[in-house]
Formats: sequence, C-alpha cells, structure tokens
Amino acid sequence: MDGANPLRGILLKLASVLVFVAMATLIKMLAGRVPPGEVVFFRSAFAAPVIVVWLAATHSFASGLKTVDFTGHLWRGLAGTTAMGFGFAGLALLPLPEVTAIGYAAPLLTVVFAAMFLNEQVRAFRIFAVGLGMVGVLIVLSPRLTALSEGQAGATEALGAIVVLTGAVFAALAQVFVRKLVAQETTTAIVFYFSVNSAVLSLITLPFGWVWPDPATALILIACGLLGGIGQVFLTSAYRFADASVVAPFDYASMLLALIIGYVGFAEVPTPMVLLGAGLVILAGILIIWRERRLGLERARQRQSMTP
Repeated sequence: MDGANPLRGILLKLASVLVFVAMATLIKMLAGRVPPGEVVFFRSAFAAPVIVVWLAATHSFASGLKTVDFTGHLWRGLAGTTAMGFGFAGLALLPLPEVTAIGYAAPLLTVVFAAMFLNEQVRAFRIFAVGLGMVGVLIVLSPRLTALSEGQAGATEALGAIVVLTGAVFAALAQVFVRKLVAQETTTAIVFYFSVNSAVLSLITLPFGWVWPDPATALILIACGLLGGIGQVFLTSAYRFADASVVAPFDYASMLLALIIGYVGFAEVPTPMVLLGAGLVILAGILIIWRERRLGLERARQRQSMTP
C-alpha cells in the first residue's frame, strides 16, 4: 500500500484499543444510572464532531460526505447501533473481561455471515478456526448460563451473557454490511454516516426511560463520545499505514487491558474458565488472520507471475 508504515499502523491500532477500553470503562461506571440507548446517543453524537475535524484535517471532508448507497449506510447503522446498545447493556451485567471475551465472537461470526450472505468461500481451515473460537465462547458463557438455578443473581448473569452475545451477533452483521459498502463507498463516508445514523437511531429509545444526567454524569457521557470518535480515527488511520492482517491481531490487547482495569477498578477477578475460553477465542482469531495473510501473499505472487 502507498505510504506503508507498519510500525505506525500498529501503534495507531494499539492506541485505538486503549481508547475504546477506556470508553468501555466509563460506560461501566454509569451502570444502572443511564439507559443504554441514551449512552449510545452520547457515544455517537459527541463522536461526530471529532470525526468531522479529522475529515477536515485530512482533506477528506468531501469524500466523507459523498455517498451513493444511503440505504446501505442505514442498514449498517441499524446493525451497529443495536450492537452498541446490547454491548453497553452487557457492561452493567457482567465483568469487563467477560464482556470483552464474548465480544470476540463478532469477527468469528462475521466469517459465518459472510459465507451465508455474501457467498464468500470458507475453506476447511477457517471452518476449524471458527469452530475453535466458538468453543472458547461457549466456555466463557457456560458458567453464566448454568447460573440460572442460583436465584436472581444467577438470572442476571445469564441475561448479561445473552445480551453481550446478541451484541456480538449484530456487530458481525454490521461488518457484513461494511463489506458490501466498501465496494462503492469510501472508508471516511462509512465512518461519518455511522456516527450520524447511530445518533439518530438511538433517539428511538427516548420514550423508554432516558434520564436527565447530573453534571458529573453528563461529563462522563460526553467523554464517552469524544473517546469513541478518537478511537475511530485511530482505528481507521491504522489501516492507512499497514495491512489489516498486520494490525488486526493487536485488537486482542484489549483483553489484557480489560483484565487489569476490571481487577483494579471494579475488583473483578476472572475465573479460569474465562481465561481458558478467551485464550481459545484469541487463538482462533489469530489463526484466521494468519491464514488470510498467507492467502493474500499467495494471490499477490500469482498476480506478479502473470505480469509480463
């Protein structure tokens, strides 16, 4: 790619991971005080100005506003906004490391949905890796789902597991819509219109218990939006300087950060089952990324051999 700088891409990816985990931490601090739909609104509305400034600074404002597939953006917005809502709701019900581990199901499910809806070819290796990752997700989920017999606390944990997994399903669907959009839309347009659509769509939840935040809560909500915008800028910029196969594995640094923040900030001690399941999901994700990189290199060599 033009202007390739893998180290810079990796550093930007790590910065995005740090910022998104910080955002999740703030959202968890609001657990029980602000409805998820309201959090989604602030996350999206206050991310938009950051993205607009970034577009202007990179002279991408025109391409960021230009679109030929508004319906595609709307579907991506619906799926992504729903994913955020469920994910934010899950942060109030489960420890941060568990939410992070279950969320790793999204890229695995993207492989499945891409085969179902985009007719992408899925070979045996990727099927094995997805299966391995889903086993890891089930290991993380199993203690929560079997806690239903433990009264109200157990029911809350089970609900949290289902909510976060549902969020991962919608996040995977959102990625499928993104894959369709990139065929004719710029990355900047996809980023910009998602922020706008998710802010508007979150207003649908307004009748369902929004609260007027006190000054401290409002500052946290605004910070969530600003961090979300900054994280999106870092993430998008990372792919300008390095291939996806190079920077994608660093997404799993979020697990280490979630473990540290969960322990220090919320006294959350991960169980061996969570660590084992998360390890399997991370291994599966890295195997898929490694395989895709190998296939990409093979295709590049084939193209070079056919060049006269």
